[in-house]
Amino acid sequence: MSLFFKKKQVIKASNSNAQESLSSLLTELAKSSDFNQSKATNQQTKMDFSIGFFSTLVDNRILREDILPYLLEGDFSTLADINQLVPKMQCIITSDLTEMERCLLEGCVLIRFDDEEKKAALITARAEIGRNITELEIEYTVDGPKTAFVESIDQNLNLVRSRIPLKELVVEEHIIGTLTKTRIVIMYIEGMTNTEIVDTLTQRITGITFDQILDSSFIEELISDNYHSPFPQLMNTENPAKVAASLCEGKVAVLVNGSPFALLGPTNIFSFFNSFEDYLNNWYLSSFIRLLRTVGVIFSVLATPIYVAILTYHPEIIPKDLMATLISSRENVPFPPIIEAFFLELAIELLREAGARLPTKVGQTIGIVGGIVLGTAVVDAGLTSNVLLIFVSIGALAAFTTPVYKISNTIRLLRFPFLFVAHLWGLLGINLCAYFVLTHLIRLTSLDRPYLEPIYPPRLSDLKDSIIRGPLIKQTMRPGFLHSQQPLRFQPKQKKKSKDIDE
Repeated sequence: MSLFFKKKQVIKASNSNAQESLSSLLTELAKSSDFNQSKATNQQTKMDFSIGFFSTLVDNRILREDILPYLLEGDFSTLADINQLVPKMQCIITSDLTEMERCLLEGCVLIRFDDEEKKAALITARAEIGRNITELEIEYTVDGPKTAFVESIDQNLNLVRSRIPLKELVVEEHIIGTLTKTRIVIMYIEGMTNTEIVDTLTQRITGITFDQILDSSFIEELISDNYHSPFPQLMNTENPAKVAASLCEGKVAVLVNGSPFALLGPTNIFSFFNSFEDYLNNWYLSSFIRLLRTVGVIFSVLATPIYVAILTYHPEIIPKDLMATLISSRENVPFPPIIEAFFLELAIELLREAGARLPTKVGQTIGIVGGIVLGTAVVDAGLTSNVLLIFVSIGALAAFTTPVYKISNTIRLLRFPFLFVAHLWGLLGINLCAYFVLTHLIRLTSLDRPYLEPIYPPRLSDLKDSIIRGPLIKQTMRPGFLHSQQPLRFQPKQKKKSKDIDE
């Protein structure tokens, strides 16, 4: 339900277009087969009135039980009386045709008298159609909350507010999209979140002139600091607990009606390698898993390019014991290393894309059987070496160690430029490409905040929750790059100066 209907109120507005009448508006809407118009008579006052609504947007139960009985049997003589006649429903009275059109398309029922051409009453009866709250699918966790966002923005707001019951939690609604008129909500904690971040985000969202906003990904691209960058600059999540935790840190959340994902910002690159489940385990285990993800990402990007570079330009650095294995694995391969590496990488990507687009059970079968059959066939046919097949397979698995799906897509993309420069210039090309990526990350920002923080600019205090996850009792400060209005989370515990009586 739109925030427009938060309180019952009567609004009087002048017609925005004097040449257009209410009858012409209803005639235009009646071109749609799901728009219903009918006339009825009140049994007490014998007054005739007209009713109009979209049957696909209105809840028939509300219309039948909470609106029509009062209109047919209640005592009213003016539109103002209707406002008091249906106390359970939200009702407005207006003569603004633009307002009438908007309300009808939001699921309202229009009531008017034949002798009052310019004025009508609008009663909200929107049908809430959507799926029930389900478990996390993409960001599944073994421990912790299991509920996930759905496509209804009101249900998503409920999931977040139930976790942060504060009056300081501010919800600002905007209507974006010249055609879709999509509801977009900005959430932040007043008095904690930096006002510059809120102002920057609000300015960018209100400045969007795109015609259709069908998902939060549209917003993510349209307000990104650098839309040419392959790195995501806003975090998307389906986990309400993660949104609540980010808001408590001083970040801003964006919810889009029709999307089961929320956007969080500002963010840095290390946030994409951290899982909400890291805070539910012992900090030693969580730090080890984070380091494992980092090593996995580096291996996924560099393993195959280093293989190509060494075999093409630097065979002298291969140990003698390993050289015999490589020679025997490649003795029947007729292609240079770049061709066999590109062939395997392309095959892995095709299998992954086919498995993602096919139905779940069929996709799993295609991925497993296709990978086994194809891998065995290409090695037996002498099209590639079994050593390279091992590197490519482990690299493909390592790319999915990241908890956020969008950053794994970036890692998949980065492997190809590294692969080509390794073929052109060997290890020197890999270094040049790494410097280029590092320079890009240094220049990249998220809502005008450094993307590579806390490495650049260096902030030692933020290292406790970036590459590793320090003990919660030691994380007394909120992330420094957010410049929160309340940087202190809690007072650190005082050390004991004397022993307990039982010590």
